[in-house]
Amino acid sequence: MNQTKAGAPIAKRQGGHASTFPPALPALTSVRALLALGVVLFHYHFMWPLDDMAYTGLISRSRLAVDVFFMLSGFVLTHAYSSDLETGSFRYVDFLVARVARIFPLHLAILAGVIAIVLIARLVGAPFDARNYNGPGLAATALLVHAWFPPGLIAEWNGPSWSLSAEWFAYLLFPAYGWIGIKLRNRPLVLLTLACAGFAGLDTAYRVAFGVPLAHAEANLGILRIAPEFLAGVGLYRLGERLAVTPRRATILTAAAALLMVTLMHLMADERAIIAAAALLVLGLALLSKAGADEGLSKPWMLLAGEASFALYLVHFPALIIWKGAMEALTGRSSAYVMAWWEIGVLLPVTIAAALALHLAVEVPARRWLRRRGGRKDRAGAISTAGTQPPDL
Repeated sequence: MNQTKAGAPIAKRQGGHASTFPPALPALTSVRALLALGVVLFHYHFMWPLDDMAYTGLISRSRLAVDVFFMLSGFVLTHAYSSDLETGSFRYVDFLVARVARIFPLHLAILAGVIAIVLIARLVGAPFDARNYNGPGLAATALLVHAWFPPGLIAEWNGPSWSLSAEWFAYLLFPAYGWIGIKLRNRPLVLLTLACAGFAGLDTAYRVAFGVPLAHAEANLGILRIAPEFLAGVGLYRLGERLAVTPRRATILTAAAALLMVTLMHLMADERAIIAAAALLVLGLALLSKAGADEGLSKPWMLLAGEASFALYLVHFPALIIWKGAMEALTGRSSAYVMAWWEIGVLLPVTIAAALALHLAVEVPARRWLRRRGGRKDRAGAISTAGTQPPDL
């Protein structure tokens, strides 16, 4: 077998197929930290003293990190469970137990914190729109079904959790995605064509029905947004299986895809083009690991940041609400005030620290406890390194 300069094997075709991906794909873990940070900055930019739209779309388009997460989920779960699906040993109950252990403990912990914030706000008489915090919306949010339906139910308890609702929907349908991936594993371009056609069709229908692109579907039928993107992740995995790449080519592809994506974001290009570039980036990052060229993205601190990205994604919005509410109480200003740069300089590191603490003290222990209780092992841990469990969201 050929070797890279670092001694890692280069993928080599056997019987017309490239060798499979290695168990660990650390580049796909590390990149999650940047994606989650992009979502944080997107929410911050509505409240900071500079309109980024005047000179770049990097921040305003960073909301599309959610679409990358959706593709990553399809890719990672196919990687983790492909063997079980192909051999018929896949156990749906085990899969769901692992998914519940992955997303629900931290989701419910953050939701409990938001409930506490609302109760405190009511006790002290702080002004807020109580319509956003209603009982039916709370129930739908707790069960992660609030992005499954057309508008009508207001569920704003933790805005970013809509994507978890969409993810949960895709998890429930994973056997169907897996079956399609197996049937078309030797025709990955057909898989990707189906994903693109599905996105285009849903995008057209969503524009007609609601007047905005599918990339803006969130609490309002956000499941339509993940449906084709999750399939795209499956297709990207099947395509990557068949590609034999050298470290140099994998590096060039990843760098070119990243540059293309950032350029399109900066130019505020059509969001569909940015999502397409993101798909190339996901493939490139995975091929880095396949070619043994991912050392630069495998640092322990990068992996930890990627693993804590789920906590950062969930906690940043409540943290922002707490900060704005506290400043309103202290200064007498409306919570809609424009934040000073020093506030952002304090709030961001505090939020990152809180995310790390939640990841280590709540997310990981709860996940392990639930899996021990259920006697299940999550195969998605295969993409991690050093035995740690990365997020697949």
